[in-house]
Amino acid sequence: MNLTPEEREIGQDNYYEAVGHTRRDFLKGTLAAGVGVGAATGAMYFGYEKNVGDPVRVGVIGTGDEGNILIGALNPDYVQVVAIADIRPSSIHRAFHGDWGGGNPAYTHSLRKGLMDVYGWSTEDEARKTVKVYEKYEELLKNDDIEAVIIALPLHMHAPAAIAAMQAGKHVLTEKLMAHNVAQCKLMGRVAKEKDLYLATGHQRHYNVLYDNAKHLLKSGLLGEIHHIRAQWHRGNLPGADSWKPPVPGGLVALFDGPKYKKGENWDKIAYELKKKKNQLKDLEDPGKADLLEKQIAQWTAWDKDKEIKAEDYGYQSMSLPNRERSALEELIRWRLWDRTGGGLMAELGSHQLDAASIFISALRDSDEKVHPLTVHAIGGRHTFPNDRDAEDHVYCMYEFPGQGYDPDFKPGYRDPMENFPPKDGIPSYEHDANKKITVTYSSINGNGWGGFGEIVMGTKGTLILEKEQEVMLYEKSSTTTKVGVKDDDDGPALDTQASGAAPIAKAAQGGGPVSRGYKEEIEHWAWCIRKQDKENRPRCHPKVAMGDAVIALTTKVAIQNANEGKGGYIEFDPEWFEMDSDATPDGSTIAAEKTRLNA
Repeated sequence: MNLTPEEREIGQDNYYEAVGHTRRDFLKGTLAAGVGVGAATGAMYFGYEKNVGDPVRVGVIGTGDEGNILIGALNPDYVQVVAIADIRPSSIHRAFHGDWGGGNPAYTHSLRKGLMDVYGWSTEDEARKTVKVYEKYEELLKNDDIEAVIIALPLHMHAPAAIAAMQAGKHVLTEKLMAHNVAQCKLMGRVAKEKDLYLATGHQRHYNVLYDNAKHLLKSGLLGEIHHIRAQWHRGNLPGADSWKPPVPGGLVALFDGPKYKKGENWDKIAYELKKKKNQLKDLEDPGKADLLEKQIAQWTAWDKDKEIKAEDYGYQSMSLPNRERSALEELIRWRLWDRTGGGLMAELGSHQLDAASIFISALRDSDEKVHPLTVHAIGGRHTFPNDRDAEDHVYCMYEFPGQGYDPDFKPGYRDPMENFPPKDGIPSYEHDANKKITVTYSSINGNGWGGFGEIVMGTKGTLILEKEQEVMLYEKSSTTTKVGVKDDDDGPALDTQASGAAPIAKAAQGGGPVSRGYKEEIEHWAWCIRKQDKENRPRCHPKVAMGDAVIALTTKVAIQNANEGKGGYIEFDPEWFEMDSDATPDGSTIAAEKTRLNA
């Protein structure tokens, strides 16, 4: 978040010192077991068992970019994949072999490992003895051996696939956003309740150790009274280098460090030339590069086959853009760009960070209920990209959340605090006040990645910065250069300006490796809930929580649309929008229409 190296180091020292205070028992336990925060600590940290005995038999529906991330996060002690479904040959190939593309293939593959790597199968043929492959997910759902499904389809397919899966008796973990509209979210939640099945949504910050530690710091009062949270997700995406606009098979595209694959050219000829290069690398006794090139050739051969997909058969549509025709295949591959299939910046990025903001604000309450915003004021637009999409490339939002002591019934006007609110220990209490709100600002922009992504939580005693789901910094008040000391006395935690000193427990935990973003833990806990069914066990991002995140994101989309149509971008949230049993929605979707369309 644009900190100097010195400021970053001070903030990390402060944070790990504070974590050593608030979560000391956990850190001691993990260190005693020889485990650091960066290792697989989910079971120990979040309180579920290290394995489930009999792994849950799972089908993965959608094995593209995000599905491949989830496959890479699987733990065989909890989940056994017995089937996959995807309509793209390239996605089926990557499901087994992982992803060897990108500027740093080794790093890409470390995130998208593939089933062969996860389960130790040496060949795809060996893997297919266990994993059945389907083109249509409807056929996968007929497989009685499957207990649960992981869904990583384009957003508009979340509800149809999830509801069909639950009607077939399968538990579901679906990628975020929960669904394409609020009515679909409510139907999904109702079906899960009716069928008594676990429905989880992949807002992985609920299983990120750093975010949970931050929640405990806020709950302890270490930052004082929280009054502002600033969140952002800025990306350097520009026309011609847009991650939401990947190449469509059959068009011009660069092949690694090899030639360009031009429209109309014979792929077999290009593959032949690349194989000649692979053999040359072998002759030069460079087997590592030759092996990598062989994997890349196989991956691109599968990708080239995607051009044969008849996307119209799966509900995708062609349309006329201002300067050209868009094929149904392009809608399939670039689904994030259009409202019919995607949800734009608020669904793809903003939903994560507004979820984080509500996690932090909810931590200030005694109950476990998720706190929802009161209002949103938002604007956005397509400021950088050409008119080839519906999705905005810039959004700017301001929310009001109820803060500590918020009382909507407080009557404006001066009140003597000594008269109306008796002092506690000689200190006047201002606990009940309609002005006790927390302002949350959020921006997501393309074209300039300055500041990256993360959240800044500001309180009366300190500031907490969470950056890229990997680092956390803590500072006294507004200072980024002051060491923070953590006192452990009868008055609870406090901040002061003295040097922290050594923090061996926290430092050892910090050195345990990169922090998990929570994908592995969310899948483990979901599988554990399925095996250890109990009324007290449920995924952290259960339907009510996930629907709350969807309501925020989708209401903000409405506010932006209203602003662009000259209607103003201000909306007050209706509490009934967040109620599963209410038919009220903010986005014009209706339960009756979706119930008919989804056969729910």
